[in-house]
Amino acid sequence: MALSQAFAEHLARDRRRSAHTVRAYRASAERLVAFLQSHWGAPVDAAALGGLSAADLRAYLAMRRREGLGNAATARELSAVRAFLGFAGVAAPALKGPKVPRGVPRPVSPAEAVALAEDVAEDAAEPWIAARDLAVLLLLYGAGLRIGEALGLTGAALPLGEAMMVTGKRAKTRVVPLLPQVRAAVAAYVAACPWPITREAPLFRGAKGGALSPAVIRRSVRAARARLGLGARTTPHALRHSFASHLLARGADLRSLQELLGHASLSSTQIYTQVDAAHLLDVYRNAHPRA
Repeated sequence: MALSQAFAEHLARDRRRSAHTVRAYRASAERLVAFLQSHWGAPVDAAALGGLSAADLRAYLAMRRREGLGNAATARELSAVRAFLGFAGVAAPALKGPKVPRGVPRPVSPAEAVALAEDVAEDAAEPWIAARDLAVLLLLYGAGLRIGEALGLTGAALPLGEAMMVTGKRAKTRVVPLLPQVRAAVAAYVAACPWPITREAPLFRGAKGGALSPAVIRRSVRAARARLGLGARTTPHALRHSFASHLLARGADLRSLQELLGHASLSSTQIYTQVDAAHLLDVYRNAHPRA
């Protein structure tokens, strides 16, 4: 049996990881083995992996960087590789993961938002909890919900359609469009949840069946951003900010954005024009020949 296949079976059977995590980690293991076979010019088995050096691992990550991986995705790749090496009985070479430079706060990029949500799910203790956490975080980033709005949903919101009614601050309601990926994530959680979800019951449940606490999600996000090398400002609420900033960058007008976010006044929404301007300045500085 191929070592990567045995690793995948171990994750599914012994670690009870989600199918998504198993696929992602197996793919990382297969990429590493393929790279080392080319790099070393010889077959790679568990014994050969014992000779892996920090320089070899840096070369592999450099290849992945050239393929377009950002800091967060590279950190996740390194985490998967370390897990694979541990399964093979090999101590991973000491190598620091990438860090996100500190400075002026910026919205979480789309790749970082997805990487954060997936990393939180991968670290969950149970497959249904992984599905739950992924669904919650995608509602924040993919639909712009506040964490209290997402956790305030009940079974009455099901089944999800192309839009949903959300009750926000001061009991103000709004209609929020839902991307297919968000609907699929919530549906996967509902299918996996061991607790009955009635119209009156909370949609998102804690490990013992009660309403899910925001503190649980915040704690999971803190752990994930440390693993991914993301800044301290990468919070659940930052995903909502990123939702707004990315829509604005793609041409959404402020009034429409105000409605989507449930802001009482336009002034609350106008802050995103400043965030977007800062992003454009970064692009200018990085791309303009005279910047």
